[in-house]
Amino acid sequence: MNNLQRTCQFLKECGTYYLATVEGDQPRVRPFGTINIFEDRLYIQTGKVKPVARQIFANPKVEICGFSKGTWIRIAGEMKEDDRVEAKKSMLDNYPSLRAMYDENDDNTLVLYFTSAQVTFSSFTAPPETFEI
Repeated sequence: MNNLQRTCQFLKECGTYYLATVEGDQPRVRPFGTINIFEDRLYIQTGKVKPVARQIFANPKVEICGFSKGTWIRIAGEMKEDDRVEAKKSMLDNYPSLRAMYDENDDNTLVLYFTSAQVTFSSFTAPPETFEI
C-alpha cells in the first residue's frame, strides 16, 4: 500500500475527520466524511452553496485532522476544484448515500483534490511520520 492509499484508508477508518479552512482571519472547522482517490489524487466532496466551498475558493489552504485507535493524522495542503463529471461520479459512486442530495450533473456537487499536501501520522507511543502526497 502506498502513502496515498494509506492516507485515504486511515481517513475512511476514522469515519469522521475534521476539515479546517480560514474565513478572513477566523479559522473554521467542521466534520467531514467523504474521502476518495481518483487519478492518484486525494479528493473530498461538499456542496458549492456551503460556506466551506466559498472559504476554499478564497483561500485554498486547508488542514484535515482525524483520529483512530490511538493514532491521529494531519494533512496540510492546498485544494483545487475538479469540475469533471468523471471525478464527481467517482466520489458519488463511493458514497451512494449522498445521491439523495447530490448528482454529478448538478450545479452544486463540488469535488476538490489536494494539489500538494504534507501528511503526518502521530501517536503518543511512536515518533511522528511525515511524507508528501
